[in-house]
Amino acid sequence: MKTTEIFSSDLPVGEKLSIRRTRFESSTGTSKKQKRISIVSGIHGDELEGQLVIYLLADWLNKNSEKLKGIVDIYPAVNSLGVDTITRGFPMYEVDLNRAFPGSPNEFLPGQVVYALAQDVKGSNIAIDIHSSNIFLREIPQIRINKEYSKSTLPLAKMLNCDFIWIHDAVTVLESTFSHTLNSMGTKTLVVEMGVGMRLTKEYGHQLLLGILNLMNKEGIIDCKDDFITREAFNSEVGEVFYLNAPKSGLFVPALDHCAIIKKGDKIGDIVDPLTGTIHCELISPADGILFTLREYPVVYEGSLLARIFGENDEKN
Repeated sequence: MKTTEIFSSDLPVGEKLSIRRTRFESSTGTSKKQKRISIVSGIHGDELEGQLVIYLLADWLNKNSEKLKGIVDIYPAVNSLGVDTITRGFPMYEVDLNRAFPGSPNEFLPGQVVYALAQDVKGSNIAIDIHSSNIFLREIPQIRINKEYSKSTLPLAKMLNCDFIWIHDAVTVLESTFSHTLNSMGTKTLVVEMGVGMRLTKEYGHQLLLGILNLMNKEGIIDCKDDFITREAFNSEVGEVFYLNAPKSGLFVPALDHCAIIKKGDKIGDIVDPLTGTIHCELISPADGILFTLREYPVVYEGSLLARIFGENDEKN
């Protein structure tokens, strides 16, 4: 195990920005022949779920070093300033780092940070970029894949023990993300979304750890004789994603648990008015499916996203 500083910059008042990576490497064989996987988290400073996953993975590798046959690089807190200040973007510059790739060594500071990360991860066989939701929504463990690269990344996604694989069409903004940049450089890159902002969901952390170990085992990065038992994910190629937005402002009171299997017509929740003691409206599921996104922060305004459901559209049948 070796920790390396991949980027540093002097800051005001004598402080220093430092981005670090830890490498776990097999003691047998040459590095040129070993497969390499990079696990990245903390591109958004208020998303902490990935740090738990990386801790669990590092702990496993420390205890099972004899099973390591390749190279595992971990980057727990890319936006370390954002983590320190509990902000999504890059402080002082108010920049979303995941909209600043690929960057350049001659750009402003956020552009230098993302460039350094991309260049350091470049050359990995596989990369996993772990995100949480924001403070408003809770997400079940899911993988989001750009359709442009789905042929090479979908088989890997199916190994990651997540509940849902969402394949979406490319849009312009995706070209400035970590995943699009690394995929375009030849590294098969997956984006994982899970949990809620500023919090840790331990069961999700252990679920994704199992998936990462399963993927590494099948790709020959670790050598475990027994297979890891993982779940089969729902796949958006065989269904449709439905969005539920608030028709009125108020307090959202959910009626179902997150990740529930639901039927068309099931009640998802109410929007209520505490001042008058009345129910503004009931939210009803438009389809059979799985509730993979659910509002976490209860105060809502007209148009606020309340839920996403993956299911079948019976109008197509």
